[in-house]
Amino acid sequence: MARPDAVRRVKSYSAANGYVYQYYFFEGNRAERRGNPGGEFTYVISVDRRSAFPFKIFVKRSALEAWAKQNGRPLTSSEEYAVAKMRLFQAFDEDVVQVPADGQPPAEVLVDESNQEALLGQLGI
Repeated sequence: MARPDAVRRVKSYSAANGYVYQYYFFEGNRAERRGNPGGEFTYVISVDRRSAFPFKIFVKRSALEAWAKQNGRPLTSSEEYAVAKMRLFQAFDEDVVQVPADGQPPAEVLVDESNQEALLGQLGI
C-alpha cells in the first residue's frame, strides 16, 4: 500500500526585497558536499503561488562540531533545523532564492563557520 503524502503547512515570508514567498519544509537528510558531511534541508518555494521549486540549505557538520566544542554541548536537531530556517530567511532577504533554469539542480546555500554564529544569535542561542 502506498504511503499517503504528508500534509504540508504552507507558510509565508515577507522578504526585505519586497517579495512575499510561500514555502514549506519538504525533507531533511544527512548528505555530503565535496567531501564535507552535513545536514541537507529541502524547502519547496513559490514566488507566484502557481509554481513551486525546491531550494536547499546545507549545514556543514564542521560548523556544528566547532560550535559544540566552543559551547560545551551539541546543537539539538531542532536547533539545527532552526539555523537552517534562519539561513532560508536570509536567502529570501538577499534575493538569492530564484527559480532554477530548466534541467538545473535546485539552488543551495550554506550554513558554515562564517555565518552560523550570527544565525544562532538571531535565535538567542
